[in-house]
Amino acid sequence: MSPEAVPEYDDPFLDRVARRLATNYDLDRDVRVRGERFDLHGELSIRNQKQFLHPSISFARHDSTEHLLARRVGTVREADLDGLVELGHELADEWIVPADEHFSTDFTFALVADALGEGVREYVSGFSDRTLLKFGYHGHYEINLLVVVPSEEQLVASENADVAAAFATWDPIEREKSGLLSRLANRLR
Repeated sequence: MSPEAVPEYDDPFLDRVARRLATNYDLDRDVRVRGERFDLHGELSIRNQKQFLHPSISFARHDSTEHLLARRVGTVREADLDGLVELGHELADEWIVPADEHFSTDFTFALVADALGEGVREYVSGFSDRTLLKFGYHGHYEINLLVVVPSEEQLVASENADVAAAFATWDPIEREKSGLLSRLANRLR
């Protein structure tokens, strides 16, 4: 997505997050999903495949998708998180088409809050929900949770919520360096 095509969210924090996500995610704003409103929706699609001599001779294709759904809330309670997990399971039933090529679909729910409710930090940091489709033959889907309080520079995310770095706008995103000299420098540290 080009920087010019990034939607404006009328929320300075979500605007910064969107700029961080724009190179990898297709972004929308004000999305309704099963009666729930989300300020930001991002979709990331990845296709891995091997090819022999030419792209038309390909094999071992696996498709992965991530749906990021974020909204601003006041205080977060465990009941709110339980509702999002249930929504994730419903979306998996609707949005995933079981196929041999399907490897994974992630549903990441991000709440931008004014404060963390009691027990929310422990709930989110210990949360893990992965479901195999047809005993893993059609891949799996995973639900991830993330809660951020920008005013206090606090963020808590489930273990596999990789997109959390985009929501920690107070920290620079570290680019992974590759190459012989970078690997050597990392080993010497």
